[in-house]
Amino acid sequence: MSSRIPEMLNMLHGMITEAIGVPLGAGKCVVDRDKALDILDEIRGQFPTEIAEAKRLLDARADFISNAKREADAIKREAEETARRLVDEQEIIKATRVKSNEMLAYAESSSTELRRAANEYVDDAMHRTEEALSVALDEIKRSRQRFRQAARVAAEAPQTAAPTQPPPSIDVDL
Repeated sequence: MSSRIPEMLNMLHGMITEAIGVPLGAGKCVVDRDKALDILDEIRGQFPTEIAEAKRLLDARADFISNAKREADAIKREAEETARRLVDEQEIIKATRVKSNEMLAYAESSSTELRRAANEYVDDAMHRTEEALSVALDEIKRSRQRFRQAARVAAEAPQTAAPTQPPPSIDVDL
């Protein structure tokens, strides 16, 4: 909507500027009253339309600003939520790393302890086996010695005579 108010104000200004000055009336002039009042009435008639248009523009501006604020708030909330989610994900990753490091350290510690315990068990079992074999070897040596003595005694004794004593028994404990 085109406003005629500036044009009418310019016309009024031109009328006053071109008006004939009044003698001895410092700065006073004669203006066509009817023409000046018509212009002022037309300006006054335009004001409600202009004021309504200005109010409509102000309301549209307020709506635009309000919508922009709502949109900015929504973008801000979304950005905050995204940031919070990313922080939560980072915290989860950090916690997972800490937990996995703890589990790895525990597994390594358990593995070391199991290896130590297994080595001790095998060493103890081998020691017991060694002792048992040593005892068995000593018994075999004694049995062999008794067997040789019995064989010598039998070889020296007369072959026709009945044995007066039973042969020595051989005890073998394995």
